Amino acid sequence: MTEIQARTVPPALTGKDILGAAKTGSGKTLAFLIPAVEMLAKVGFKPRNGTGAIIISPTRELALQIFGVAKELCKYHHQTFGIVMGGANRKAEADKLVKGVNLLVATPGRLLDHLQNTKGFVFRNLKTLIIDEADRILEIGFEEEMNQIVKLLPKERQTMLFSATQTTKVEDLARVSFKNSPLYVNVDEKKDTATVEGLEQGYVVCPSDIRFLLLFTFLKRNIGKKVIVFMSSCNSVKYHAELLNYIDVPVLDLHGKQKQQKRTNTFFEFCNAEKGILICTDVAARGLDIPAVDWIIQYDPPDDPREYIHRVGRTARAGSRGKALLMLLPSELGFLRYLKQAKVPLNEFQFPQNKIANVQGQLEKLVEKNYYLNRSAKDGFRSYIQAYASHSLKKIFDVNELDLVKVAKAYGFTVPPKVNITIGASGRVDRKKRRNALQQAGYGSKKSEGKEHFLKQRGSVAGAGGRVGNDQRQWSR
Repeated sequence: MTEIQARTVPPALTGKDILGAAKTGSGKTLAFLIPAVEMLAKVGFKPRNGTGAIIISPTRELALQIFGVAKELCKYHHQTFGIVMGGANRKAEADKLVKGVNLLVATPGRLLDHLQNTKGFVFRNLKTLIIDEADRILEIGFEEEMNQIVKLLPKERQTMLFSATQTTKVEDLARVSFKNSPLYVNVDEKKDTATVEGLEQGYVVCPSDIRFLLLFTFLKRNIGKKVIVFMSSCNSVKYHAELLNYIDVPVLDLHGKQKQQKRTNTFFEFCNAEKGILICTDVAARGLDIPAVDWIIQYDPPDDPREYIHRVGRTARAGSRGKALLMLLPSELGFLRYLKQAKVPLNEFQFPQNKIANVQGQLEKLVEKNYYLNRSAKDGFRSYIQAYASHSLKKIFDVNELDLVKVAKAYGFTVPPKVNITIGASGRVDRKKRRNALQQAGYGSKKSEGKEHFLKQRGSVAGAGGRVGNDQRQWSR
């Protein structure tokens, strides 16, 4: 047993409420599933009794993984189990719920939908409610749904709430979720670092124009390893996956604009592979247990140290070893102070310039001549700047400090493409700096630049410090 399992399972088996805090990769899935399955077997739950245990997960991928573990645990029991999540067939889910699902794994939006609208869904006999990755559930905007779910469910129940970080919102959710004072289990409070042992972490500093060349070189050298690359937007993931596959670096991609079946297939294909490269957004950063990942590459830095910790948590899981690399621009080095405050130990990695493959010329020719790749590159370029402008640490990740010419080169353009970019009020672009960047790129005089804006500002789209658009929620419901 891991520490979180040893300290959680015995009291949970007695029906005690649990408030758990543990690093990602600590084995908490079994810590809550074992008591839930044992409870259902002990009381002899049958389909006609309806749902006795509900596990709520922030994302579809994590829900699928929890469901897979639950399926194995239920193999030798007679209880029924099922999953409901956004993107799946709602009618098929409803039919199963009416027949009786004893153990149910769910994402918040779809669960609330069934609780409110599926006639014949029996949940009055609920014995255990489990909320996994509570901080992530709240981060992506499900606070209201969670409050409604808690109100609809029976008050006489066991509740287990797990969160890697303890925030004010998590405390508020705990307050409404627990009827009695829970047992607080924190296996990290005496640890010197916020990340697991066995994880070698480092960073590399490189300017925007050689970022892709460095990534390409690294992936070519590690083609026989299992690697996850994190990027900041769906469009950036899509473009880089198309480009790398085109130039004979086979990769899989996972992001929120894909249909659910595609995402599910990709996730399990990568899980089952002994080697391979997965490019993804933070959809894959929380809770997922992907076996034997050798490297985590953060091509785009995360929004805060907590997200960094969850990203690197995909490797060195359950006592294994792994490596993580964070790529930073020279202007982003201030982020290291925040990581140090969060007890994240990093060493600087050196990549000699003469060892980096110079394929810039071929890249630019390819993007120029291939219409579909060119369009995808423009979308990726635009989304990268939008995501950068909405970063929460704006003093470090200042969109006005970006060298747009160099950023464009990383996307295969000789000069920045002309695209409309909507940036929220909290991430305004300095017009003077923008004009200078455009002139440097050869876009004409100060006088003519006013007619054809490279960046187009509108009213606040992202809200106060949030990501542009609704990207954060699209893959969770």
